[in-house]
Amino acid sequence: MAQEGAEAMTSIAHAGRAAAFLFAALVIAGCSSVRPLVATPNLFAGARYPESEIPPALKTPFADILYVTDRRAFTDKDGRFNYDARRSRSLAFGAAVVEIGRDNPWNFLVAASETAERKKKIPLTMRSVAESGRYPETPLPFAIVAGRPETAPEALRLHDAADAALQGEIRRRLAAQGTDELLIFVPGFNTPFDEAAFIAAEIWHFAGRRGVPVVYSWPSGSGGMFGYFTDRESGEFTIYHLKDFIRLLSATPEARRINIITHSRGSDVVTSAMRELVIEARAAGRQPREEFRIDNLIMAAPDLDFGIVEQRLIAERFGAAFGRITVYATEKDGALRISQTLMKGERFGRIRLEDLSETDIEIFAAMRNVNFINVEDPVGFVGHSYFRKDPAVLSDIVTLLRQGGAPDGPYRALAPMKHNFWRLPKDYMSRPAAAPAPAPASAPR
Repeated sequence: MAQEGAEAMTSIAHAGRAAAFLFAALVIAGCSSVRPLVATPNLFAGARYPESEIPPALKTPFADILYVTDRRAFTDKDGRFNYDARRSRSLAFGAAVVEIGRDNPWNFLVAASETAERKKKIPLTMRSVAESGRYPETPLPFAIVAGRPETAPEALRLHDAADAALQGEIRRRLAAQGTDELLIFVPGFNTPFDEAAFIAAEIWHFAGRRGVPVVYSWPSGSGGMFGYFTDRESGEFTIYHLKDFIRLLSATPEARRINIITHSRGSDVVTSAMRELVIEARAAGRQPREEFRIDNLIMAAPDLDFGIVEQRLIAERFGAAFGRITVYATEKDGALRISQTLMKGERFGRIRLEDLSETDIEIFAAMRNVNFINVEDPVGFVGHSYFRKDPAVLSDIVTLLRQGGAPDGPYRALAPMKHNFWRLPKDYMSRPAAAPAPAPASAPR
């Protein structure tokens, strides 16, 4: 008994140290409202940024991001409106305008987007956050009538009015850009509101400003030694609101193509919500792939227990609801290694081909629209934000968003491993350095 008690205390001590290290390592994720633009993807370094494909109205240093959030709103000491990591029972939406560069013209940003080694950092600045609508608090009041729950009429009216306002804003943005595509980013652990919008702006910009950029910003970024656990529960808190938002998108036929990018704990948020929606659609006799129109679900460094993925997602035939699922993983992800220590479950974002049984490999091989990308040498001290910081990984993501295609297709050409497992090397899509110019010929004597 004494030995068991000692082992328990040792386990708690190890978990405490791991939590402290996780907080220290990832505290940098709690960025301020100014930080530098990520490095140019290998795809565009020394090449041409796709400026010619961008409508004239979008050729500005600004990224106007549609946000949807259940964070608590606040006004800072300088009178600026924003959102923090506290939870709100009502879902809000509006516009977050991010400036890329500071008082620089568009052609300066284009040049910086084609340069691997920039002479100076390009700042990202949150210029404005403007809330344009808000849903009533949930749960909506209801009564049991004839054995069935009925929502209070006034609450239903307010909810429907908010639906109409958000749907109208989505339609307006789609029409203004002349597109039928949405690009939705769902952040992970310890990601404040501004940082989530910055990441959405970066991905959208390097994807050639394709589609309407959206950030679904759930209440992460609690901070402190135990902020990871608070954020995990906030990820559960947001599921109902995210489902409501996705249902609205499915009822907006103008949004014909939807791409969702998730990072870290955001992968759990999205897959949990989508799992419930997939079950709901199938129970009603509808096809989830047709109903939700999600072309790509991209999970970068997913902080998910692999055993839970098998039992809750794979067992439910989750993958069939999407055009393509792409999972980026690396065993060198330090944050997920610590998460694995804390939670005692193998992390999906650290999975290796050699970790899988033959049965697992056969199951994954049968899911032809699911691809696992092994990132060989991710950029960064912790190695958890490589999906945006690593020019090789970001190149593959933006290519997938722009051209689509399989990992072995002409646009991507990843190195095959086995079945639907692929390797992404450090020099992926890099261009060889230009040869030095020959010395000028000697002048004739």
